[in-house]
Amino acid sequence: MIVALAFVITLAILINTFFSPNYYKWQSPVTFEIRHGMTLNNTLDSLYAKGIIPSKTNMRIAAIIMGGGRNLKSGRYKIPNGLSYVGLMELFTSGKREVSSLITFSEGFTIYQFAHILKDRLQQDSLEVVKLCQNRRFLDSLGIDAPSLEGYLMPDSYYFYEKTSARQVIGRLRGEFNRFFTDSLKNRLRGMKYDLREILTIASIVEGESAKASEYPVIAGVYYNRLKAGMKLQADPTVQYALLGRWRRLYNKDLLFDSRYNTYLYYGLPPGPISNPGRAAIMAALYPAKHNYLYFVADGTGGHKFSSSFSEHQKLVRAYRQWRDKQAEKY
Repeated sequence: MIVALAFVITLAILINTFFSPNYYKWQSPVTFEIRHGMTLNNTLDSLYAKGIIPSKTNMRIAAIIMGGGRNLKSGRYKIPNGLSYVGLMELFTSGKREVSSLITFSEGFTIYQFAHILKDRLQQDSLEVVKLCQNRRFLDSLGIDAPSLEGYLMPDSYYFYEKTSARQVIGRLRGEFNRFFTDSLKNRLRGMKYDLREILTIASIVEGESAKASEYPVIAGVYYNRLKAGMKLQADPTVQYALLGRWRRLYNKDLLFDSRYNTYLYYGLPPGPISNPGRAAIMAALYPAKHNYLYFVADGTGGHKFSSSFSEHQKLVRAYRQWRDKQAEKY
């Protein structure tokens, strides 16, 4: 009788301890991530530090009950309030976690394209994303002296969980941007005539001018030469950005569109970057090719031909237009 009573009491304690709800102070489900390589001890420490469990010892015993905690599956989990120790272990071993997806931000994407991607892939309000990218207080908190986040987000492919916030996405891209600027690149920047915003602006123009990364240093050199000579940059991508449209052929009327980003109307660099340039374009702006070129025109193969004089440039322009007209006749 005594043994049976002791068994019942012990069983009641076990049920009460390991199967009863654990409540944390937040109302909505808590997001918890088990990163790849985390041990059971790491997981318990993190759960306890976040206030999700009141006892690491009890959680460890629950892990033993459930098989020793060797089958924890890495990932991000939504933990509802009131989940027991055993319930937590069932969740972490079942693999019922949030699924991350790969999102690519291509070289030269704009904050408007960024907002569209976040709307399409992460259910974010695109208008609010653009507003955030232009919010002065937010920019100041990031140490960005520019009209917007344009130019300060690193293009690449990233994994994000569903409904990751815009601020979290920005933080990830900003982190990659900061990692790119090593001490050697920072030293290079300090030795140049231009500040970071201006370098990124040049890089973004270079990115928009060519699909061939091998040309980037040469094109960057052209724009530095124009700036040094006091010439207008007359960069088509700046007009396309001012018109808030995707790339298209520009017409003479477009070149008259009044915007500080229109480098056909205004001297010097535009107020800030016109896109988020990739690593190759930024490197080209930091290490431009040394030459005397002031002009370039498409060569019909995706590349460009460069020239030092306007007369030579005009010859190349006429040759390109003749080639283009002949191509049009074929179709």
